[in-house]
Amino acid sequence: MSFYASLMRVVESHIAPLAGKIGSQRHIIAIRDGFISAMPFLIIGSIMLIIANPPFDAQTTSSFGQAWLSFAKAHWDTITMPFFMTMGLMSVFVTVGTAYSLAKSYGIDGLTAALLALMAFLLAAAPQLENKMALDYLGGQGVFTALICAIWSVELIRLLKKYNITIRMPEQVPPAIARSFELLYPVVGILLTVYPVSLFMQSEFNLLLPAAVMQVFQPLIAVGDTLPAILLALLIANLLWFAGIHGDNIVTGLLNPIFMANIAANAALMTHGMETTQILTAPYWSFYVCIGGSGSTLVLAILYLRSRSIHLRTIGKLSVVPAIFNINEPLLFGSPVVMNPTLFIPLIVVPMVNAILAYVALHLDLVQKMVAIAPWTAPAPLGAMISAAWDYKALILVLVLMVIDILIWYPFFKVYEKQLLAQENEQAQEMAAAAETQPQP
Repeated sequence: MSFYASLMRVVESHIAPLAGKIGSQRHIIAIRDGFISAMPFLIIGSIMLIIANPPFDAQTTSSFGQAWLSFAKAHWDTITMPFFMTMGLMSVFVTVGTAYSLAKSYGIDGLTAALLALMAFLLAAAPQLENKMALDYLGGQGVFTALICAIWSVELIRLLKKYNITIRMPEQVPPAIARSFELLYPVVGILLTVYPVSLFMQSEFNLLLPAAVMQVFQPLIAVGDTLPAILLALLIANLLWFAGIHGDNIVTGLLNPIFMANIAANAALMTHGMETTQILTAPYWSFYVCIGGSGSTLVLAILYLRSRSIHLRTIGKLSVVPAIFNINEPLLFGSPVVMNPTLFIPLIVVPMVNAILAYVALHLDLVQKMVAIAPWTAPAPLGAMISAAWDYKALILVLVLMVIDILIWYPFFKVYEKQLLAQENEQAQEMAAAAETQPQP
């Protein structure tokens, strides 16, 4: 049995079924939806952060640069307020979005579940201390606690409903009022579960609950930010893509908490004038690793435009514009790259090469680490530069990676083109022969 056949048997028999179960699991979907719902707020907050940090040295001779620096310094508090009200409240948005999505999957009222989850999270992460509300864990540092509180709140409502532990109002009572009374027992349940744990952690260990949760998850974050872990995640994602499963959705859905914790940590470090430390973020994945979409196929779409194969040239024209904006399903399924043994190696290798080179560049501080979240549909050179706080070297790094990607994709593209040309010539000959046998009018 060939290596390709053995690999496909493993993917189809073991990896794909497991990935399918994970991808359709309601809690994973809810977590993914929670981060998606928070994304618009985080993008706006990120933009305000990079406006507050101009890409100019204090000694710049540029009049525009000096004007921007002076404006940012004079209006720092005003400019950064939207950042603190969005990125600084990241976990609040994630809590509400995750609870709402999970509740809807159970057929539970999403609004009441989201409000209960918000109460649970605030009890755990923002207790009143010396007549002041603690805010340190409402951002990225509290994201794991946010997910736990959201899931527990919805599951508590579901369990109480399952065993009919609820307050039933007469039918004449308006639905909104009836729903509010139904939530009384879940509120009591949160007070009897989350709140005591929070008080215990504060009294016994002088820790807020999110700080304790972060200590538990810190090894996961540390391991996730290493190159071997990134390469393993990429391998799984692209093996799934090769089998026709949206591997990026599944893998990044699991990585989102780490993505957000890392980007929040970098943003906080930048606001305090300190060196950023975290590498694995959503912009790193989108703009360095997957240039043009999973498999880093933007350069492949460009190669298709000049192909001698009619099929590939047509796919190139259809897919190059979406690929510029990191949407490559038309190319993956139209080429196809999916289930295509000729293109299997570059599909796996190219993103890994990108990940290694980008990781080294960021680790050596040759390029600024990501501190902001640009829309994932931004063209990779622009998105990388924005996310790296206007560092032009991020744009250069993307362009260098694209050149390397072309060098890797090109020989496999030519082999596949040759195969298709042979098929197209054969079809053309068959059509010509069929036309000759047709009776003349």
